[in-house]
Amino acid sequence: MPRAQLKRRVLLASLLCMLLLASLILSACSKDTTDVVVSGSTTVEPIAEVAGEDYGKAHPNVSILVSGLGSSAGIEAVGVTKTADIGTSSRELKGSELKLGLKVIPIAHDGIAVVVNPANTVRNLSMSDLRAIFAGKITNWKEVGGPDEPITLVNRDESSGTRDAFTSFVMGDTPFEINAVVLPGTGQVREVIRRTKGAIGYISEGFVKGDVRALSINGITPSAANISSEKYPLSRSLYFLTRADPSPEAQDYINYVLSDAIQEGAVRDAGYLPIKIKSGDK
Repeated sequence: MPRAQLKRRVLLASLLCMLLLASLILSACSKDTTDVVVSGSTTVEPIAEVAGEDYGKAHPNVSILVSGLGSSAGIEAVGVTKTADIGTSSRELKGSELKLGLKVIPIAHDGIAVVVNPANTVRNLSMSDLRAIFAGKITNWKEVGGPDEPITLVNRDESSGTRDAFTSFVMGDTPFEINAVVLPGTGQVREVIRRTKGAIGYISEGFVKGDVRALSINGITPSAANISSEKYPLSRSLYFLTRADPSPEAQDYINYVLSDAIQEGAVRDAGYLPIKIKSGDK
């Protein structure tokens, strides 16, 4: 075979290989993949993350992207900037948020636990004493039957849905003590209380571990039965929020979160209660 003809065949074969490779790359890049952005409450974040991972295994062409920035940020992301498909919140909508036309979907029950260092001997606070403590009017634990120990207040930042709920349940129009330690997340609150003997703060009941201890309020513990029945005075629901017409992928993910698999799995594993409470919950 003439050398020129051989070169042409080699060149043609190389060109065909390059075209095939380009076709494969283009096919891979054009694979349908949809991102569902879920943003908001750090309280809801554990449920959304676990559900998102499980959902992604069954739906490899859908990525559930979860971030915890606070309830207010989540509501803004879904309703104002539209940078999220689903907002998450640990409080109800309020003020101008009610005019955003968002769909509000309860996904779990929760209680706000008032927590102290395990070394603290106080076991119960009345609602009025709790309010006075966070207003800075009661400053020593001995004033509520505890040790002679200064009270260190630990509060959440203003974007927190847990803070909004605590304000609604406990403070009303009474302002918080301005010298409290203010922290952005549940984990930071728990860590400071774990390290500080005289500290008091509030976190979702689902985040109460052995390193902090939850108090009874008005003699009522934040148990599952008391929270689901709303007997415990700091009980609330957790929410997903969407615009009026969510994408099919977002709606399918929401349906998955409301399924028994997640309600009896990730919701309970996170320490929360399913929307449909079973009679055996205590």
